Amino acid sequence: MATTEKSQSETPLAKKRRARRINRELAQFYPYARCELDFADPFQLLVATVLSAQTTDVRVNQVTPALFAAYPGPAELAAADKAAVESLVRPTGFFRSKADKIQRLAAAIVHDFGAEVPQGLDDLVTLPGVGRKTAHVVRGNAFGFPGLTVDTHFGRLARRLGFTTSDDPVVVERDVADLFDRKDWTMLSHRLIFHGRRICHSRRPACGACPIASLCPSYGIGEVDHEAALKLRRFELAPGQ
Repeated sequence: MATTEKSQSETPLAKKRRARRINRELAQFYPYARCELDFADPFQLLVATVLSAQTTDVRVNQVTPALFAAYPGPAELAAADKAAVESLVRPTGFFRSKADKIQRLAAAIVHDFGAEVPQGLDDLVTLPGVGRKTAHVVRGNAFGFPGLTVDTHFGRLARRLGFTTSDDPVVVERDVADLFDRKDWTMLSHRLIFHGRRICHSRRPACGACPIASLCPSYGIGEVDHEAALKLRRFELAPGQ
């Protein structure tokens, strides 16, 4: 039976119960799940999240210390020399576009919000380079507002787990939100993203080494042999190792 058929055969209550059990299992497997971008304040997280597009959080974390040492706030970044900013963010890729975005968003924060990163979703998405995903990252991790961060990993896992059938991030966000308590949204996002980066890969998921295999309607689309699947995992089971 196809993944969509399996998930569609569930009652709404059964789907909600399965979804919440998946969240509990992932919470035990990733007790250290968190935002993997380093930041000291909302502005730093906002800039780091914009820079993280089409690169890794590890690469961004290598770049941002020098960037924020040179330009600690939105006023400094907005007034910075363009070439200097481009040079600092070059390792993240697409450096000209990213430098332009972070300087324009810094200017908007200064001019429109008194040099303070706004907390509201509607305000955040008015900033250059900031969509709902980035806004939810900042709101959830810098300001403590529950939110679902629908990045590529989150969307892929939401579909594989039968939480949604949509490719539209807004629809995915809505469908997943219906399955979980609001208070769980931010940590659920971290857990699904951790799992997508480490085990449930895009091209070859490690199904045979997955802690939620028995709850997943997509089990079997990847490597099911346990030993072979273990070799596909991209992490150690503890932070810092």
